[in-house]
Amino acid sequence: MKIAMVSEHASPLATLGGVDAGGQNVHVAELSAALCRHGHDVTVYTRRESAQAPDTVTTAAGYRVVHVPAGPAQPLPKDELLPYMPEFGDFLREHWRDDRPDVVHAHFWMSGLAALAAARDTDVPVVQTFHALGVVKRRHQGAADTSPPDRLRLEQQVAEQADRIIATCTDEVFELARMGVPRSRTSVVPCGVDLEQFAPDGPRAARTAEHRIVSVGRLVPRKGFDIAVTALAELPVTELVLVGGPDDGRLAEDPEAQRLLALAADLEVGDRLHLLGQVPRTQMAPLLRSADVAVCTPWYEPFGITPLEAMACGVPVVAAAVGGLIDTVVDGDTGKLVPPRAPDRLAAAIRELLDAPALRRQYGAAGHDRVHSRYSWDRVAVETLRAYRRTAGGRVPGARRQAQ
Repeated sequence: MKIAMVSEHASPLATLGGVDAGGQNVHVAELSAALCRHGHDVTVYTRRESAQAPDTVTTAAGYRVVHVPAGPAQPLPKDELLPYMPEFGDFLREHWRDDRPDVVHAHFWMSGLAALAAARDTDVPVVQTFHALGVVKRRHQGAADTSPPDRLRLEQQVAEQADRIIATCTDEVFELARMGVPRSRTSVVPCGVDLEQFAPDGPRAARTAEHRIVSVGRLVPRKGFDIAVTALAELPVTELVLVGGPDDGRLAEDPEAQRLLALAADLEVGDRLHLLGQVPRTQMAPLLRSADVAVCTPWYEPFGITPLEAMACGVPVVAAAVGGLIDTVVDGDTGKLVPPRAPDRLAAAIRELLDAPALRRQYGAAGHDRVHSRYSWDRVAVETLRAYRRTAGGRVPGARRQAQ
């Protein structure tokens, strides 16, 4: 099968940890690699962010990355990319006219706009993964939401016109149903984990306290790192390691890093908070293995790959009971689920695990088994292919839905 992945802002080649580089980048890269292992031909289309970038890069995993000229060839915040989606779509249309894919898989709502515009003249079926829904972001961020004003309307159009939507968790299916998307047009396929890279055995990063908790993600307020910092005040002889954001040379200039450091100073835990900034993927498993507990406390979370990576390393997880985390973390089995934005409840759950080494080992083993049985990228690829075939096989040529 010839598969076109469209990921307008999240390149699979990007360094992770920046404001707009996170789980979607990993998802696109790992899913593309797994599909290649299954014998399929995969091309990823992402926006050109550098004039020096080659037109096409063939990765070691076998998939190609095409840098699409759409807007200035420089990094831009994803919330500023909407005006360049028509140009992105025109490029795709020209490419697919001569080299028609069997299926298009768009990642994020703006990719969906470009993919649907390009596929309209080619009758190529379009599968959509949103990764995050604007209606959920607006609900939680309110006036702080920096999305384009037209996002909710255009996202609704993408949901109506896509041939199939792959949701990454069951909570997203309920949100899509509220948007009027029939359950028959949705499939639930989670994100996955590199089980060779993330495993219990291997080097562990050195630590400087009796206990260590680790939290990973983009350094933005909605990831809720301040909840973990606040909980740290109730956890003596424990250090908190936060991974994400700019590289450590620029952390001092980052407003969220400054806010977290100021909070830690006010709570008198500054000596036990370590902000590492951006770290290479090769260092992630050793960091996770060094933790007694992995913590994930966002306001909302479309999926959340890091808790799965921690579970793969045999580390128990304490997470906010939101979004995809409700699916992945089994309360009382692989870790603990706590209410969002509740530092006291978070501290109590972490303390319970820090005080019970046997329980940590039990949860860690159960998490490792769960990831291996459910979240390998090869299994994710098989389920994604099932959705592709169901879409391509059931679609009537020329029957593209039109938004109302």
